[in-house]
Parts: sequence; C-alpha cells; structure tokens
Amino acid sequence: MLSFLVRRLISVLPVLIGILIITFTLARLIPGDPCVIALGEHFNEASCNEYRNRMGLNDPLPTQFVHYLANLLRGDLGTSIRTRESVTSIILLRMPMTIELAIFAMLFATIIGVPLGIVAALRQNSAVDVAVMAIANIGVSMPVFFLGLLLAYLFAIVLKGTPFWLPPSGRLTSGFTTVPLIQTFHLTNLKGFPLALVTFFSNMVLFNSLISGNWKVFLDGLRHLILPAVTVGTIPLAIIARMTRSSLVDVMGLDFIRTARAKGLKESLVVFRHAFRNALIPIVTIIGLQLGGLLGGALLTETIFGLPGMGTVLVTSIYARDYPVLQAAVVLIALIFVMVNLIVDISYGYLDPRIRLQ
Repeated sequence: MLSFLVRRLISVLPVLIGILIITFTLARLIPGDPCVIALGEHFNEASCNEYRNRMGLNDPLPTQFVHYLANLLRGDLGTSIRTRESVTSIILLRMPMTIELAIFAMLFATIIGVPLGIVAALRQNSAVDVAVMAIANIGVSMPVFFLGLLLAYLFAIVLKGTPFWLPPSGRLTSGFTTVPLIQTFHLTNLKGFPLALVTFFSNMVLFNSLISGNWKVFLDGLRHLILPAVTVGTIPLAIIARMTRSSLVDVMGLDFIRTARAKGLKESLVVFRHAFRNALIPIVTIIGLQLGGLLGGALLTETIFGLPGMGTVLVTSIYARDYPVLQAAVVLIALIFVMVNLIVDISYGYLDPRIRLQ
C-alpha cells in the first residue's frame, strides 16, 4: 500500500505542473487588460504602462511564469491585482464556505441517493423502480438556479412563521458571529502554516462553532446551509441513485449471489454483505468525482443564496483579469480534486481485496 501511495503521489506532480502551465497561459489569453479595471477612472496610457511594469505584466510570459513558480514554491500565492489583498487571505476567507457547502451537499446526496438506488435495484422494473428513476431524471434535468429560487420561495416565503421556515440567504443571521479559534483556545506563537490552518478552520462556521461549543451559532449556520446544500446536492443525488441502481442490478445477477441464496442466507445478508459491497467501487468513484466538482464552487447556488464562496471569487477574478487570484484558485481546486481521487483510489483496496493483491 505504501508503494502504491508513493506512485500515485509522484503521478500527481505532472498533472499539477500541467495545470499550472495551462492556467497561467489561458489566464493571459483572456481578452482585456487588468490595468483598465484596476485603475478605473485614473486609467491612461502612461499610468497603465507604469502599472504593468510594477506588476511585472510587461515581462515575457516565460519570465512571468518562472517568477510565479518560484513564489509558489515559497508558499507565496501573490497579491490580488484588483484589491491588492493577499491571495492567501482571500483563499482562507472564501474556501471554507465552499468546502462546508460541498461536504453537506454530498452528505445529503449520498445519504438519500444510495438508499434510493438500492430500493430501485431490489424492486427492478416495478412501480417503485420507475418512480425512483423518474425522480432521478428530474433531479438531473432541473436547473440549479430554478430549484434554488423555488426552494427559497417555498421555505422562506410560503412557510414563513412556521417551524419549517428556513433563511433564504446569507451565512449567519445578523448579530451572530464566530470567534477565531486563536482567541477561543488562547493560542499563541503561531505563525506560517499553523496560523493559516487555524485561520482556515476559524472561517468554517459550523466547525468553529462546534469546537468552541457555541451551539446557537452552530444551529443558525446549519439552518442557513440547508437550502444551498439541498439545491447543489440534487444533481449528485440523482446521479448517485442511478449509479447505485445500475451497479447493484449488475452484481445481483452474478453467480456468487445465486450461490449465497442457495446456501440459505437471509436476503438482507445477500444484499448488503455480498452484493452491495461488490457494487461499491462504481458508487465510490462517482461520489468522489461529484465531490471534487462541488469543491470547484457552486457559482449559481452561491449567487442565489448570497454565499461568499470560491465560485464567486473565480468569476470575479476572470472578469477583472486578476491573474494571481485566478491561478491560485484553480490550482487549489485542482489539488483538492486530485487528493479526493487519490482517497477514492486508496479505498478501492479496502473495498475489493483483489485490487489490493494486484
């Protein structure tokens, strides 16, 4: 297993280098000039040329890439061209929101999608199977922006004043706030990576409030996250349900399932101990792929529900030609995607001993 991990980690390096090169090149091929947006009403040819020289934008592209790569290896993600903020601080502020949304959306999709797929597979070609697949097809086909607005209207307006009311936007109710973990636990002498890590978790509302025991903030943050998580998790839910059904139907028709039944095993043991475990690899694969996609930032969902996540950062940086922010965001999302797929690959060995032996 250790050698497998080493090989997979080494194979990740060319992927990341390729992503760096492609992102760096494509970002600079976007039409427009970042100095026009950065300088605004103060824009003129002389000031713009001085701005490009100061930001290194007049250097040849290979020179710019070498400088960018050198800074990246030192852990310096650069400075935003648009806001002059540290790119690291922008990532630490926005990425936790997207991660919380992605995790809860995937929990919703998996907890509901997998059982629906199992039920459909066990009741193959029945009315239940048809109903589940119809729901799955509707879930895949329904636009996210329409579903988000529909849920917001239903739970925030129609059900207003009832116990089922849910907030339509924002991360926390006005007046609620979280305290940085550094202050909560009186952490001192933190610098560099540990400080960044603590800051990152401090910006995760649910994790922060849970660790610090602030239950009112935790429940309020959870209520604000329900509608966005359901909205962005509906399509993965439908895909997971369909994949679970398809995979389980294939396995249920194999010889070892008939042998298990011939031995007189209970149907529940046949389904969950033998069939479902052998059907898990495609299911785990699709869950990993969907989770990686969600971590890229659900732009429409974040916009509808007023959530400051990575999706809005990416779009804003594209429009503003904010190269450092765009590059850092894409590389970080790609790295997380690669890590998620690595975890999925590792899980194969535990789900199927034959893969472990190979």
